[in-house]
Amino acid sequence: MLALSIDDESIATSGALSVVHAADDELKRRYGGDGDGQHLHVDELAEPLGLFLVARVNGDIAGGIGLRSIGDPAQHLGEIKRLWVRPDLRRGGIAVSLMNEIETRARGLGYERLYLETGPKQPEAVALYASIGWDRVQEYPADVFCHPMSHRFTKVL
Repeated sequence: MLALSIDDESIATSGALSVVHAADDELKRRYGGDGDGQHLHVDELAEPLGLFLVARVNGDIAGGIGLRSIGDPAQHLGEIKRLWVRPDLRRGGIAVSLMNEIETRARGLGYERLYLETGPKQPEAVALYASIGWDRVQEYPADVFCHPMSHRFTKVL
């Protein structure tokens, strides 16, 4: 039986960084290039406005998810970054559990709306977000970077 735990971890820990690096590696494999590093600084996933959650199954890293503040701070907008689940554990509910937990934590931090983006080479992610109540949008908030070809989603908390 799999025992799932999801905990806050400092983005400076090896557990959190290993998830971020695994997610980055997968994005590079799918899309090529240098990845998204110039648009995400891991310190944005740290307190007080950000956080990173690490999922473990039976004590072993299974995945993770980050949250950062975006846009005008008065609007209380957040962005989900680096949702990733180990390939051998996918389709087992871990991503849904991570998404549910990050939404709960985001509410606790005062966020009122969340955004996320995913790419055309991640159809499983597009299907996941649509299936758990995220709405497709054409645009991100003003002055917030998003990739030109991305699929964008939002959710009011």
